[in-house]
Amino acid sequence: MNVTVNQEPVEIGAQEPTIRELLAERGVPDEGVVVAIGGDVVPRGEWDELTVKEGDEVEIVHAVAGGSGEDILEIAGETFSSRLFLGTGKYPDAQTMNAALEASGTALVTVAIRYMDLSGDEDGSILHQLDLSRYRLLPNTAGATTAEQAIRMARLAREATGTNWLKLEVIGDEATLWPDTAATVEATKVLVEEGFVVLPYTSPDLVSAIRLEEAGASTVMPLASPIGSGQGMVDWTGIGRIVERISVPVVVDAGIGVPSDAAMAMELGADAVLVNTAVARAEDPVRMARAMRLGTEAGRLAYLAGRMPVSAAARPSSPTRGVPAASTS
Repeated sequence: MNVTVNQEPVEIGAQEPTIRELLAERGVPDEGVVVAIGGDVVPRGEWDELTVKEGDEVEIVHAVAGGSGEDILEIAGETFSSRLFLGTGKYPDAQTMNAALEASGTALVTVAIRYMDLSGDEDGSILHQLDLSRYRLLPNTAGATTAEQAIRMARLAREATGTNWLKLEVIGDEATLWPDTAATVEATKVLVEEGFVVLPYTSPDLVSAIRLEEAGASTVMPLASPIGSGQGMVDWTGIGRIVERISVPVVVDAGIGVPSDAAMAMELGADAVLVNTAVARAEDPVRMARAMRLGTEAGRLAYLAGRMPVSAAARPSSPTRGVPAASTS
């Protein structure tokens, strides 16, 4: 049987092998690999069922060390080359927003769902201001304070944007905008059952993250510090515990203020960061967007490189033997 694999014609022995069988025949390890057929990414859970047919165009992509442009993030079967996600709120105007999105290199942007202003004074939908061929939309339920309200907003968002991807937010305390994790877990269960790809905003609490993963969340998104505060990585140890235990991607969300915060999140092993206010409210949003991109990339590279061991004592960089004797004159 003849197929095309990574743009090269290939003859394979088995008749209509499954994806996993094709990988095994080609000697390709299935860890860290993404497979697409006809341009459509195939979720890993379908590899033992979906078969490759005569004439299919198969793409096999793997993640390699950062810096080569191929360090791929996968969420719910979809791949992202950028690990920096950006919000679309708080910019002075649409032109600045789009320039910042361009400078950031992002491929995923969040949008909010609100009632229309029927007076005619509104500028219109944010969707008209975005190049939807470049960005995956991630509508959010910002402002929801109960699971029921968030679920209703999610359904409206799906109809308004045409995507089943959702950043789920359920706020438990309006003063700090701290998430109601119990309500978030409750809403996640319902929305996953309804076919949503749920990316929930949560606290840096390990048990809450575990419960969200169990509920079917496609990521967990612990806050670095309160939304819009710019305080940075306040509870980095809590986020570190989540990174170590959770198998779905971890996206650090809220409170990042400067690129070093983004770098620190990535150095901990987070899979991505979501930033809005730090870019939109910077004196120069476009330059800050580029800085966030570099910070995110630097942190990811450092994580992949593996940091040096931490020592309680100083260790000289130069040899200690053969040092010329001090002058006695």
